[in-house]
Amino acid sequence: MTSRTPLVGALVAEGISYVGTRVSMIAIPWFVLSTTGSATQTGLVAAVEITPLVVFKALGGPLLDRLGPRRVTLTCDLVSALVVGAIPLLHHLEMLSFPMLLVLVAFAGALRGPGDAGKAAMTPEIAKTAGFSLERVAGLAAAVERTSTMAGAALAGLLVASVGAANALYVDAASFLVSFVVFGIATTGLGRPVRPEVDAGPTSYATELRQGWDFLRRDPVLVSICAMVAVTNLVDQAWVAVLAPVWAKESGAGVAVLGTLFAVMSGASVLGALVAARWGETLPRYRTYVVAFLVAGAPRFVVMALESPVWAVLAVTVVAGAASGFLNPILGAVILERIPEPLLGRVSSLNTALCFSLMPLGGILGGLAVTGLGVSPALLLAGAAYLVTTMAPTRVPSFRRMDRAPTAAPDSVPSGA
Repeated sequence: MTSRTPLVGALVAEGISYVGTRVSMIAIPWFVLSTTGSATQTGLVAAVEITPLVVFKALGGPLLDRLGPRRVTLTCDLVSALVVGAIPLLHHLEMLSFPMLLVLVAFAGALRGPGDAGKAAMTPEIAKTAGFSLERVAGLAAAVERTSTMAGAALAGLLVASVGAANALYVDAASFLVSFVVFGIATTGLGRPVRPEVDAGPTSYATELRQGWDFLRRDPVLVSICAMVAVTNLVDQAWVAVLAPVWAKESGAGVAVLGTLFAVMSGASVLGALVAARWGETLPRYRTYVVAFLVAGAPRFVVMALESPVWAVLAVTVVAGAASGFLNPILGAVILERIPEPLLGRVSSLNTALCFSLMPLGGILGGLAVTGLGVSPALLLAGAAYLVTTMAPTRVPSFRRMDRAPTAAPDSVPSGA
């Protein structure tokens, strides 16, 4: 028997959460940039959020398997609402120093790591319950993510311009609460702890973490994906956290155009994700992956660096967004189908953590590049890095194995997993 209630509920909860997250992704950098005028400090805030996100995502895999991904996700969402809400509250009470902001942002990032990993770990179970393929569920999730990101970006621009960056963060806090309620109700009975094998002896947390790492490092497809996506995520983080905000400020476009820029990219990617959800199972994964990354990457950096008019920047961003919509459905299906169920929590967490591992450097390097070179040279440098990285799949043979699911796990599941 199948039921689409968990799928619908999970998608709705994810959508609401993404709206709030996008608001904070625009509001926090703009808040720091406006109050300090420092691109370096703006990049530092982004790095302080991403670093604990990566660390706790990597270390939290065995926790997902032991406690169940649903319980971990709900706990993280509830606490996140309190932490994010404390930022504007302390600001209004004139108690928010820059070090305090760094602490709260770091705490929020630490909670997002295992919270997001828990939702991802439940994807195969939710897909099976709904009777859908992984490509279709990943495509729907990507479409919801992009739609919510578009709405969140547009909302962020309006909120920051009308009520201020600090007040806009209340929306992010509220989104965590709503997501907590919707996800909790819709996924009742799912996301339970992994059952230990019969006659399997007790294992330590470190042993379980090592089992996940051993499996991951022996799969050449997963390793190749982690390496490439880690670099593109670094450059994307520099673009979102520093390069695009500074471009909007120095060009005179303003925060409203910045929000529109992120919104149109997300809107276009929705169309790409929906196409991938509908026909993704028939597309060659490797070729689609390579072409989509090439189109989604370097062109949007170059058009901004050349001081093109806003309409040209938006046009290139639309094309890039449409291409990017094909990426997550492909990546989601490839990654999840290669991980055995007993190791799903710890391997998927480690995989995502590795993909995010360079993101803390994105804001810092973006800030340093803008400070040392200026925004246009920094954008060109970022675009060149993206171009070189997106050519990697044409030179690394393991990427071509994306087109077929493994007939067996690269190695047997460790005893006691």
